[in-house]
Amino acid sequence: MSLNNQYKFVQNVTKWQEVKPALYHGHMAFLNFDRLGATSKPIFVNLIRKPLDRLVSYYYFLRNGDNYRPHLVRKKHGDKMTFDECVERGQPDCDPNNMWLQVPFFCGHSADCWKPGNQWALDQAKHNLVNHYLLVGVTEQMLDFITVLEATLPRFFKGATEYYLNSNKSHLRQTSSKIEPNLLTVDKIQQSTIWKMENELYEFALEHFNFVKRKLLAKEANNVAQIYFYEKIRPK
Repeated sequence: MSLNNQYKFVQNVTKWQEVKPALYHGHMAFLNFDRLGATSKPIFVNLIRKPLDRLVSYYYFLRNGDNYRPHLVRKKHGDKMTFDECVERGQPDCDPNNMWLQVPFFCGHSADCWKPGNQWALDQAKHNLVNHYLLVGVTEQMLDFITVLEATLPRFFKGATEYYLNSNKSHLRQTSSKIEPNLLTVDKIQQSTIWKMENELYEFALEHFNFVKRKLLAKEANNVAQIYFYEKIRPK
C-alpha cells in the first residue's frame, strides 16, 4: 500500500462516524495509525497458519481451486505437477521465499519488512504482534480462537462460538484437492532460512495465544472476576 493510500485508509477508518462500530476485514500489512497522525485506532485481530501448510495449500489452490467457487478456472489449472516434484525440480512456485508473507505482514510497510530473511523484520513482527494486536490466533485452533474473541469482545462476537459449532461451515474455504508433501520435501523446505524465520514467528504467536487462552480458561474455571489492586496512587 502506497504512503498516500495508507494515509487515506487511516482517515477513512478513524473519521467515518456514520457506521460505528464497524468491522474491517481484509489482507493488509500492519499499519501504524500513530505514525500517520491518527488520534484513535482500531483493535487489531489476526489469524496465522503454519508456513509450510500455507505454501502447500496455496500451491494446489492455484491448480485445483477451492470448494467456495469450484467452477472457477484458476491460474495454474491443468498443471499436474505435485508439490514434491516442484521442490525436486527447483521450480519457482515452491520456492521457500514464497513463504515470506506472515513476517512482513506483521512487520508493516517498511522496505526492510519485505526483504526475505531480514532479521529486523522478524523482530519487528514479534514486537507488533505483542504490542499492537489484541489477539492473534492460529488456524489449527480455530474454535479456541473464536471462543477467546467472544469472551473478550462480546459486542462483536456474541454467539460466534455456537454458530461455529452448529453451522454447516459453508463459509469456510478448503482447497479442493491437495497432496501432502513427503518427508524428503518437508526436510528440504525446513532447511531454508525463510521457513525457519516464518516458523519462529508462528511458534511465537502460538505460545502467546496459548498463554492468553490459559489465562482466560483459568478465570472461567474459578468463575471469579479478576481483582485489581491499585497501590501508591498519587496524589491521594
